[in-house]
Amino acid sequence: MSLIATIACIGAILWLFALDRGREMRTSPALWIPTVWMLINSSRSVSDWLHRTTAEPLSMRYSEGSPLDAVIFGALIVGGIVVLNFRTRRTGELLRQNLPVILFFVYCALSILWSDYPFIALKRWSKAAGDLVMVLVVLSDADPLSAIQRFFKRVTFILLPVSVLLILFYPGIGSAYDPDERVVMYVGVTTFKNLLGMTSMVCGLASLWSLMGAYQDRLMTRRGKHLLAHGLMVLTAVWLLVKCDSMTALSCFGLAAAVLVMAGQQWMLRKPSRIHLVIGSAIVLPLFALFIDSGLLHALGRKPNLTDRTSIWAAVLAMHTNPFVGAGFESFWLGNHLQRVWDLSVHGIQEAHNGYLEVYINLGWIGELLLIAMIVAAYPRILMALRRMPHWGRLRLAFFVAGLIYSLTEAGFRMMNPVWIAFLLAIAGPALVLERKPSAQTALSPPTQKAAAGKIRIFQ
Repeated sequence: MSLIATIACIGAILWLFALDRGREMRTSPALWIPTVWMLINSSRSVSDWLHRTTAEPLSMRYSEGSPLDAVIFGALIVGGIVVLNFRTRRTGELLRQNLPVILFFVYCALSILWSDYPFIALKRWSKAAGDLVMVLVVLSDADPLSAIQRFFKRVTFILLPVSVLLILFYPGIGSAYDPDERVVMYVGVTTFKNLLGMTSMVCGLASLWSLMGAYQDRLMTRRGKHLLAHGLMVLTAVWLLVKCDSMTALSCFGLAAAVLVMAGQQWMLRKPSRIHLVIGSAIVLPLFALFIDSGLLHALGRKPNLTDRTSIWAAVLAMHTNPFVGAGFESFWLGNHLQRVWDLSVHGIQEAHNGYLEVYINLGWIGELLLIAMIVAAYPRILMALRRMPHWGRLRLAFFVAGLIYSLTEAGFRMMNPVWIAFLLAIAGPALVLERKPSAQTALSPPTQKAAAGKIRIFQ
């Protein structure tokens, strides 16, 4: 039965790609570099897939990485840098538009100097810089909008069906037992239910965006098949969110999806104040539920202590790291800090379960202010994109809102996770990108299309 299911899953993936073909997407083959990066960071490391990990202590596993994974990530980063070197003009323009983002990453690099574990911090910063490199490779493509669509399509069409396969037919891989809660966790292609929630949320929002684009583009060829492919992926993402019981991801998906849909309405775009109201409501609602009235938490089946998050926050703050500069980039969850937090709260955790607190303990108030600067600088640019190119702007707005909300109870602002990569893409994107007109597919004859596609160079 498992073999038949595997064959069916492979067939379903190929069928999804076949359904969604036909668009004029002239993207560079180099787009596979960030695609592979996203596939790995939204699922499991290569060493995990190959079962090369050993039964070492958790504390050692957090500080030491697999040499195989290091080689793969290093090769992808080098490949991404080579691609950007061939796109100096577009890359330079993107960097000039994103000085707050660059300052944040530069400060992260400087914080290695006061880390108690500088070599580990340097390795982690190199991977964090890889996130930015991959985002720039996508955004610097000759046709950025098509690159974004194809990037998320590849990730979604592969990870979501395979997660369903592993959960239903390979429970030894697709699920895990939680000894503390004494329940089975469904993890799919990932290693923990929260990561499956992140992956499903990001892929679900991207599919909903593509679904809305196909619905509104009446001139799109094979429009019904595009609607079917992305509609199925939205339903699959929702099923996985419910199955893995990641309430944070499910709630964020609902709120960000509402923003995505409403931002595409003409009556919303006519008055910017309405956009501000929708975004403010999407952010205030979870804040109210978390810190003022726990009635909504009860309605969602969650405890007032947010599944021990309040004790984790108290334990983390009890470490009294330097309030101005923190412990150094990604250095808090190492050594004595790690063990002391485990003793005071929950054994085995490696994050503060709050993105803003995570930034504070590693980078201090300076890092927190730089994060706020990134958010404040990005918001008007996202609104400008929404006014001038609604289809592009509403995806950025959805990822932007999802990142802000998700980080209230999870470490969303951490390197190499799908929420952070999607958030970076949202805040770093240009206000305007090349968007092909609906009739562009019919404007060129097939021979002309083929000849034009042949002129695309692999790096450009």
